[in-house]
Amino acid sequence: MAEGDAHAAIARAYDELLALVQSIRPELHRYCARLTGSVIDGEDIVQDALAKAFYALGQTTELPPLRPWLFRIAHNTALDFLKSHGHKLTEPHADMTDVAGAGEHADPFATRLALARFLALPVLQRSAVILKDVLGHSLEETAETMDTTVMAVKAALVRGRARLREEEPETVPEPHITRAGLERYAALFNARDWDGLRALVGEDCRLDLVSRSQRRGRAVREYFTQYATKQVAVRVIMLEGRLALAAYVDGAERPSYFMLLAWRDGRVVTIRDFRYVPYIAGEAAYVDV
Repeated sequence: MAEGDAHAAIARAYDELLALVQSIRPELHRYCARLTGSVIDGEDIVQDALAKAFYALGQTTELPPLRPWLFRIAHNTALDFLKSHGHKLTEPHADMTDVAGAGEHADPFATRLALARFLALPVLQRSAVILKDVLGHSLEETAETMDTTVMAVKAALVRGRARLREEEPETVPEPHITRAGLERYAALFNARDWDGLRALVGEDCRLDLVSRSQRRGRAVREYFTQYATKQVAVRVIMLEGRLALAAYVDGAERPSYFMLLAWRDGRVVTIRDFRYVPYIAGEAAYVDV
């Protein structure tokens, strides 16, 4: 392929990848969130995986089929995350002796489980059950993503499905961290007291509009102006064992997205706003406080 043709092919691949990301991102998140047991960690892994994909695409001379390629990158990124954070049961090996009953049909039981339930499985079983039963991938697609064989996938499915049915449901942690700061923030937000919120935010506050942009310092002040024209109310919740804010848009009964705040000396030093990745709300385990 001539150099000019190669550049044109890479440019087309970038356009295809951008278009694909819009539709596949929630599915990638469902996979990564269940592998880690956290919607927040899952989204961080998706962002990291997409960054790796865009970089790798510019370095390759042979363009891969983009969808399975993205899942493979997300899978490996999630495994790296689990290993680096010392998560239990990340050993990828499997016992291949039991494959009876693991056919092409997905087990719908897995789609109803809370994220934390999947952490009871070794990572090979966890990946196989999520890809096959939750996301509906074929045995061949599952094996390709996991870089293993169909026989290994079948064995992992049999053992993983059985273990999930034996596990007791996880309990939701009770609130145990002081929430005075978050309640103050929520009260100011719901009263549309933007000046009050700006006074609560530290001068070097970092804002992360997840998947969209990042700001710091005085630029964070404009963030509150954007909410002045939106019908959004916030409420303190427990999200995966941590205090957070749930955002309710236009009077919705369920959260539309979440916000995570970090504090130091009574001031807000970090805001993570997940409004541009609302699919997280459908996966999250939370309780009102």
